[in-house]
Amino acid sequence: MIGSIKGKIILKKEKFLVVETAGVGYKISVSPDTLLKVDALRLRLGQNEAPVSFWIHTHVREDAFDLYGFLEYPELEFFEMLLSVSGIGPKSALAILGITSVETLRKAIGTGDTSYLTKVSGIGRKTAEKIILELRDKMGDKTEGEIGSASLQGDMDSMEALKSLGYSQSEAREALKKVSQKASLNADTNSKIREALKILGGK
Repeated sequence: MIGSIKGKIILKKEKFLVVETAGVGYKISVSPDTLLKVDALRLRLGQNEAPVSFWIHTHVREDAFDLYGFLEYPELEFFEMLLSVSGIGPKSALAILGITSVETLRKAIGTGDTSYLTKVSGIGRKTAEKIILELRDKMGDKTEGEIGSASLQGDMDSMEALKSLGYSQSEAREALKKVSQKASLNADTNSKIREALKILGGK
């Protein structure tokens, strides 16, 4: 099985990249977040041709050999953990990872917060219940859960505040997702709302 790939990105599409290494181009399915991270990494390096490393999950079926790529190893670990949930395949797991950060998903699962997963993260109720039922015991200790619960409530309060200002749930969700990616996980609710408004206002 392929565990990692490092090479030059020769094609970038909405849902996948083609990475060339040793003269071979590998089609790697990635989340929208990974695409953004790749762009940010190349911008920081100042080299569009710079090689990029991906951790790889190899999914073999009777009629296909698919690769799923992640820039960070914890994302790969969480992806494979989601695959252990009955009824969740690679495409669904990748879509879930594209909804919010791994840290936020871990907190929601660890606290058994179905309402957060369905409302803020956009996961369907049955899927959320199944994920929590099968993965909760693997998501940290009680102390982490208590801290996470307060943070998740702050995210829900932030979403409600943005909706009260006239933004749709999907707009608010996407803005808060971007805030969580660049801000401290312990940022207070008011700070999250201010940062989300800047994003929504295009500032």
